[in-house]
Amino acid sequence: MASILDAVIGKLVEELMSSVVEMKDRALKFKPTLERLETTLKSLAPLIKEIDEYNKKLDRSPKETDRLINQMKEGKKLVLKCSDKEQIKWWNCCYKKAEYQEKLEELDNEIKRFFELDLRAQDVRNGLETLVEIKEFRAEFRSGGLRNERIELRGVCLPPQPPGFTVGLDGPLNELKMRLLKDEVSVSVVTVTGSGGSGKSTLAKRFCWDEQVKGKFKENIFFITFAKTPKLNAIVRKIYQHTGYEVPEFQSDEDTFNQLEYLMKQIVKKSPILLVLDDVWLESVSLVDNFVFEIPNYKIMITSRFAIARFGHPFVLKPLSEAHAINLFKHSASLTKTSSDVPDDVVKKIVRCCSGSPLALRVSGRSLSNEHQIVWLNRAKELSAGSSIFDSSKDVLSCLQKSLDVLDPKSMECFRDLGLFPVDQRIPAAALIDMWAELRDDDEATAMERIYKLVNLNLADIIVTRKVASGAIDYNYHYVTQYRLLRDLAIHDTDQEADDKRNRLIIDTSANHLPSWWTSENEYRIAARILSISTDETFTTKWCNLQPTKVEALVINLREKKCTLPMFMKEMKILKVLIITNYDFYPAELDNFELLDHLTSLKRIRFEKISVPFLGKTIVHLNNLKNFSFFMCNVNKAFENCTIDSEILPSLMEMNFDYCSDMVQLPNVISNIVSLKKLSITNCHNLCALHEGIGNLVNLESLRLSSCSDLSELPNSITNLHKLKFLDISGCISLSQLPENMCELEKLEKLNMRGCSSISELPSSIMELKGLKHVICDEEAAEKWEPFRSILGDLRIEVVQEDFNLNFLYN
Repeated sequence: MASILDAVIGKLVEELMSSVVEMKDRALKFKPTLERLETTLKSLAPLIKEIDEYNKKLDRSPKETDRLINQMKEGKKLVLKCSDKEQIKWWNCCYKKAEYQEKLEELDNEIKRFFELDLRAQDVRNGLETLVEIKEFRAEFRSGGLRNERIELRGVCLPPQPPGFTVGLDGPLNELKMRLLKDEVSVSVVTVTGSGGSGKSTLAKRFCWDEQVKGKFKENIFFITFAKTPKLNAIVRKIYQHTGYEVPEFQSDEDTFNQLEYLMKQIVKKSPILLVLDDVWLESVSLVDNFVFEIPNYKIMITSRFAIARFGHPFVLKPLSEAHAINLFKHSASLTKTSSDVPDDVVKKIVRCCSGSPLALRVSGRSLSNEHQIVWLNRAKELSAGSSIFDSSKDVLSCLQKSLDVLDPKSMECFRDLGLFPVDQRIPAAALIDMWAELRDDDEATAMERIYKLVNLNLADIIVTRKVASGAIDYNYHYVTQYRLLRDLAIHDTDQEADDKRNRLIIDTSANHLPSWWTSENEYRIAARILSISTDETFTTKWCNLQPTKVEALVINLREKKCTLPMFMKEMKILKVLIITNYDFYPAELDNFELLDHLTSLKRIRFEKISVPFLGKTIVHLNNLKNFSFFMCNVNKAFENCTIDSEILPSLMEMNFDYCSDMVQLPNVISNIVSLKKLSITNCHNLCALHEGIGNLVNLESLRLSSCSDLSELPNSITNLHKLKFLDISGCISLSQLPENMCELEKLEKLNMRGCSSISELPSSIMELKGLKHVICDEEAAEKWEPFRSILGDLRIEVVQEDFNLNFLYN
């Protein structure tokens, strides 16, 4: 406030002196007095300017200058009246002339008095204040406090200005304000995360320049760019310089930490502190701990392309919606409603390939700015045909590639595997687990850990369609998703490998866009261990003459009603994993299914949305098959009049049926596969009965019958499963009772029966299940279990409410 008032005084002095100089020759009656006033102002003007500069750094009360300001304003009015001819004529014949003459002389005397008396008194006051500050500084120096003199504010940590045009940040900005503007006793740390180029730093800059944020933190907003290799000393020096203190000589990292903590405790007394640590990388996360102090109203915002869970649940910045993406792209491309001749559908095609990434949208938009319409049309055509945005935007590629630097070799391979599946489609975690188990010896827990690592690095996302009990992970309800830009990155990274060393080959024949070697009559040999082929309803070309003798995993992605399996599958003598997924609405029919006869090394098969043909002849040769999974498949024909037993499938240990709507009863032939350890029949809503033969599966350890809504009873033979450890009947709403002799399930440890609303009472034999440790149910069933708690000793009853959705089915 003081600096503003001082500036007003300086301006008024200039205006008053200008008026005096201009009017002294026009108002001849007052010329001597105006000349004296001019002399006074000229002699004091340099002093006024000098005082003005010093006072801009002080905070003085406006009362000290109010009287002088008012006098100069009135003086200017008076001087202007002296030049008015009518006033002069009136004054010549009026006694008022003497009165105005007296006022001019009084103005001259008052200005002199202010500088001779008032300013001298202020000078004495300022000197006393300086002595007091020196005394306080010496006391603080002796007590070991701040040992630095104040120097001029350099502002090296001021937040950069955000871009002039931003979209889609209002919602995230408001949420961050809710988290960081509330007063708290302890430090509050919020991590803003998102993939490279998602707008994290832009959001942080907008937050710092928000009026409400500036009103709270005032001058105590520090913006530090961390990057990959930050130095604690360098950052702390910047903070000292920003706050105006001379930088001390730090003796060690510990001394640096202590000095910073004391500094923060001092400056927070003036106003709350906001510290923004921008672009924090994994290798420098531990350095952040040096900035976390238990100080009231001390807030830290971290931006990172990696989710840092140690500071609480991260704030994830999602890609822009299509509407926001189009607005940002048009702005970057200088498109306006009045001047643009680019069709809207062309704009949308290009925008969709940017996956909502602000960086990709800005770079792509600028590259097309002011280009001829034909350039736009060709770009849209190329992208629609499968080209990557990286082909025209190397900056986007460079930005995203930096995220891969933190991946270890195994995680890099897992990231590349995500490119085996179609763009914008959910990838079942179970499919990835099947591949990684056979190709890299990962068990389920290790595979899920790798998936979540990619999620935490913002290289993938994950959808969980149903909550399960605490301490349990059911990967059958986990789906991995990936934006097109990241899938393009995975494929681009794969393509950098030499052909003879390439670990995977990805072929997309959509719209009959075939690789150059496809139609050649010569054999095309590949060295890849993983082969991915995608087709659609337009695929009419014959299969190529491929020699995939080293392929261990085959992923076929369909979008057609009928597909003929390629004859080159005969050459896949070491194939271990076969995944066939149909992304059309209706199940696809497969021809050449007998080719499976030749896949003698096959260990895992996963079909999705497939009408599975008769298996009786085929699987007699699959002696190494360990896992057979059907998702949303028609399976009735597969097991008709089929003679399968453990001698034919000696290695089969797990079978999964999920959302197989045509399954009315469990095929009796399955009860002959006594090697089974896991049998999962979930979401098969038309399943009404289990064959008594299920009791033959004497090696079964896990039986899941979740959400089979028409299943009305469990056969008594189920109690023959003496090795059964886990039984899941959750969501079986028609099931009215449990077998009376449940006590024979002597190895049973865990029972999930949430949502079994028709079971009115429990069999008394339950009290003999001494091995039962964990029951999952709803509140009503929990009351029925409560009397058994004391009898069964360590029994834990967990109440879990049903929570799932089917949205993932329509992706």
